[in-house]
Amino acid sequence: MTKLYEFSANTLQGQPFEFSSLQGKVVLVVNTASQCGLTPQYEGLQALHERYAKQGLAIIGFPCNQFGQQEPGSASEIQQGCLINYGVDFQMMEKIEVNGDNAHPLYGYLKDALPGLFGNKIKWNFTKFLLGKDGQPLARYAPTTKPEKISKDIEKALSA
Repeated sequence: MTKLYEFSANTLQGQPFEFSSLQGKVVLVVNTASQCGLTPQYEGLQALHERYAKQGLAIIGFPCNQFGQQEPGSASEIQQGCLINYGVDFQMMEKIEVNGDNAHPLYGYLKDALPGLFGNKIKWNFTKFLLGKDGQPLARYAPTTKPEKISKDIEKALSA
């Protein structure tokens, strides 16, 4: 079994979520923040979700408060902001850390598999990881990479 499918996390509503449920799907994992200059990327992520979910894309958002304290809210505040401001209905998880000793194990795996410009660290909010239908990491995208710019990579992964 691919390592991705061994992970679990809690949803924003506090429910357990097993990544094994994503087998056979293309997965886009992104660390998010509600008070970041890049927060409007929620719109682009939601557009990707609406365009590709039926074809097998799963977007998983992980709120994170490690960059400029830009995700200070509670789970309900995060959920309200995502829904009211951006109409987000892709899977959002509980707030986690993506760097340091308390980083979620999924992020340890993703950073090791696809190091970035700063090596084994997440640079900022809205760093994105694309994983193939087999759960293997395919690509890492900088925080400033707009979601619509990765459509072709998503389409390629969906058709593989």
